[in-house]
Amino acid sequence: MVAFRAAVFHNAAKVFLRESVCHLSKFEACGMPVEVKPRFVVLYGSQKGQAQSIAEGIAEEAEQHGLVADLSCLNETTKYNLEQENDPVVFIVSTTGDGEPPDNALQFVKRIKRKTLSTDHYKHLCYALLALGDTNYANFCNCGKTIERRLQDLGAKQFYATGYADDGVGLEVVVDPWLEGLWNAIKGALSKMASDRTAHLKANTEDSAKETPDSSTPDVQINLLSITDHQNCESFGAAVETNSKFACAASSVASVVSDLRPASPAGSTGLASQCHGTASIPTTAPATQAGDAGVPHVVLAASLTCSLPPLSESSLNVPALPPPYLDVSLQEVDTVEQIVGPLNKETLREVPISKAVQLTRGDSVKTAVLLELDIFAYPMMTYQPGDSFDVFCPNRAAEVDNMLSRLGLQDQRNHLVNISLRKDTKKKGAQVPSYVSQNISLLFLLTWCLEIRSVPKKAFLRALVEHTGDSVQRRRLQELCSKQGAADYNLYVRDPSLSVLELLTAFPSCSPPLSLLIEHLPKLQPRPYSAASSCLAHPGKLRFAFNVVEFPACTGRPVGRRGLCTGWLFDLINPSPVFPGTAESSSSPALPKIHVSLRPNCSFRPPSDPSVPFMMVGPGTGVAPFLGFLQQRAEERQKNPEAVFGETWLFFGCRHRDRDYLFREELEGFVSSGTLSHLKVCFSRDDREDEESAAAAPRYVQHNLLLNSQHVTDILLRQNGYLYVCG
Repeated sequence: MVAFRAAVFHNAAKVFLRESVCHLSKFEACGMPVEVKPRFVVLYGSQKGQAQSIAEGIAEEAEQHGLVADLSCLNETTKYNLEQENDPVVFIVSTTGDGEPPDNALQFVKRIKRKTLSTDHYKHLCYALLALGDTNYANFCNCGKTIERRLQDLGAKQFYATGYADDGVGLEVVVDPWLEGLWNAIKGALSKMASDRTAHLKANTEDSAKETPDSSTPDVQINLLSITDHQNCESFGAAVETNSKFACAASSVASVVSDLRPASPAGSTGLASQCHGTASIPTTAPATQAGDAGVPHVVLAASLTCSLPPLSESSLNVPALPPPYLDVSLQEVDTVEQIVGPLNKETLREVPISKAVQLTRGDSVKTAVLLELDIFAYPMMTYQPGDSFDVFCPNRAAEVDNMLSRLGLQDQRNHLVNISLRKDTKKKGAQVPSYVSQNISLLFLLTWCLEIRSVPKKAFLRALVEHTGDSVQRRRLQELCSKQGAADYNLYVRDPSLSVLELLTAFPSCSPPLSLLIEHLPKLQPRPYSAASSCLAHPGKLRFAFNVVEFPACTGRPVGRRGLCTGWLFDLINPSPVFPGTAESSSSPALPKIHVSLRPNCSFRPPSDPSVPFMMVGPGTGVAPFLGFLQQRAEERQKNPEAVFGETWLFFGCRHRDRDYLFREELEGFVSSGTLSHLKVCFSRDDREDEESAAAAPRYVQHNLLLNSQHVTDILLRQNGYLYVCG
């Protein structure tokens, strides 16, 4: 028995020492180990870089809380091992497309969804999760919800409430309080897990006859965070019992490193500000001039470049300066290969536009266009109704030229861009962006690689401060990225979708280096569109419809501009588009080619059983995918006239019957043929002939849904039908 106890103690001690050694980050010159910092893991899945940025911010801030964070992307499977992970794990994941995981999280999601995994596969795992999504799209935060649901199915325990951040109203509404409470939650989890391991080790050494319960995860109170109760974020800090050994660390430096991370309370100065790792900007009252008696004072208005009291007189808590991590140089060469289009051509198809039709009248508020692509040369490009596809478009040439001019690099537009990691960088998990290839010119970089239309994040604004010469402009940039200036940031930057170039134009004394743009600008993303056709009805063709997006003029944008992809497509087809009912001219010029890639899905599809009824709600261009649904149904009815087909309903709405009733002839044709059982339309801006008819006539699609509520409930509840909505 003594020998057995000694062996147990020896083996347990080896495990304990091995884990402890893993936590030692450095040794002092004398060879004595420094204080061991508790460790946790941060894993992210990110499509556009926002989730990655938040994850990197957490990893960088960890050191100032006395912690060590191991940061990895979910596809870097050699850098982490959840099957053997005994420390807390923090997941930061976004959702893309129709609720799909980001590309770099797809394989991870597939792995954890394997049905062969047992229900206790992750019983040792202790996790927290922040999900990013957008309620303007279907399946809000679906990737985060999928991961969380599967982790819990496999026995993992949650040590901190999941946050569901909505980009539709501003990620920071949920992200800020979630990050604020995260640190106490991690420390509480680490403390509980450490005490449990110690107790377990002690029990082993005493050869306890009792079997200790699985307590590797802390017992915590979970409080769901939502947009409506984010004001009560302080409850997060109290959600986890904090061990006294962390009491000092909890009040130590909490530097704000992410563009979404909140700073210390407004007006904090001196030690309080220093303890929160933020820069306390001294009060600077604006200069005033005394007017002559009787002369009315001019009331100043706030703008992108100008603030008013109390913000202009407030002490500010600004984010910590993001550490630079890239070295960028430009190399002059004799000749540069002229690359046309995106680089990843092995996954793309270059297809010609075979038809362009303007769907709305010239005096319509919006310009809607139908494009038809000829995919006959690619027989493997098959799609189903409800599928979508990506269109790869470049940044506008005029905006690229303006950016080159703004950076003072016009004469170096054809130089090769050399990018490497800085040897002295303090950024955790720093990498050269994978979407910036080697041996490309500066012109190609700004045209096809970087999203120069992206809205600058607060971390970028903070970095721009360091490259701004004018003191007034420096102060305003500090305000816009501060906690106190959050309302101004939303009003003048986020809500109007102000681009980086527009911001730089508004702050002329700001001269950032090229490396800063590469560090902070996200990848130029393809734009997804829904297929508005069926392969059965239009073999070898792929149709889609879109509104030409218009961004109105605003402070910071003297002249309105069009959306990047929709504006580019509209320019490509001008002056070729024909109007519905107009004969196409045989002398029309040949239309150009564009790069596309299919994005198949398995959820937004018509019922596999044709006898099942379904309803479709598609106002405006939201009707586009339902053209494919109905074209497919028409072909199926023609091929199987004896089959039983369920009812089909379509609820459509627009402003004016005569200006923007999209696909009117085709929809009415579906009704005449019996393919579409019920077509319910409404027009929100048409004048009513009299008050009585105006009160009775539905104005929006939801009014028609209410008028037909009995049919809706009957189809959904009694007949087990389907309801599809596309906005």
